[in-house]
Amino acid sequence: YTHPSRGQSSRKYQLPSPLPKEKGSDTRRGLRCLGPEQTGLDSGINTQHLLSEDVFKKQFGNQRRVTKPYYRRKTYVCYQLKLLRGPTIAKGYFRNKKKRHAEIRFIDKINSLGLDQDQSYEITCYVTWSPCATCACKLIKFTRKFPNLSLRIFVSRLYYHWFRQNQQGLRQLWASSIPVVVMGYQEFADCWENFADNRGNPFQSWEKLTEYSKGIKRRLQKILEQPLNLNGLEDAMGNLKLGSVDLG
Repeated sequence: YTHPSRGQSSRKYQLPSPLPKEKGSDTRRGLRCLGPEQTGLDSGINTQHLLSEDVFKKQFGNQRRVTKPYYRRKTYVCYQLKLLRGPTIAKGYFRNKKKRHAEIRFIDKINSLGLDQDQSYEITCYVTWSPCATCACKLIKFTRKFPNLSLRIFVSRLYYHWFRQNQQGLRQLWASSIPVVVMGYQEFADCWENFADNRGNPFQSWEKLTEYSKGIKRRLQKILEQPLNLNGLEDAMGNLKLGSVDLG
């Protein structure tokens, strides 16, 4: 992989579904695209506040390696916040900034919305890289503040998956009812439809998308089947700093 500037259980984990589609309706209907100052979008990327086709394909591509001309694969978080079984409240995307991971910027945004604690919400995220150990801790703490909020995360690739802290973070997310699932064709197509400037064009799969996805899913499953060390992740946080990796 080309990385960005950023008791044993054998049970299988049940995978959630991607964003639901309303039969006979435009899936974009009712989506409120927030402006750059609200979502953290770089205003120069796309005037419609959507991922450009080039950015989507380069950043969400799940290929093992980047081909020439080389480029850096960064972390993008596309999110959609909805009332449970209700309309979409907000959607947008964030990317890493120096010493500020995209997941943290996403958390800050949701915290700023002043959600009603008596309402039930669901958030679906499509992310280019799985959360690091630090962001895993932050996401868990974030969801504990909102007991009526359901968060599910679909990832294109696994971030430094051989690091024990990151493996522990993925297991802790699942144990905290935050499923982290590898994106397949359906999830890529849904992300393309909802968050990319697709100009009405359907999603076109790249070569070996499904093959790469299956390989990453197997790798994630092996990580999740390892024992969960309840203290390991918190202990690891003492040795990590948010800006300890090059974020690009």
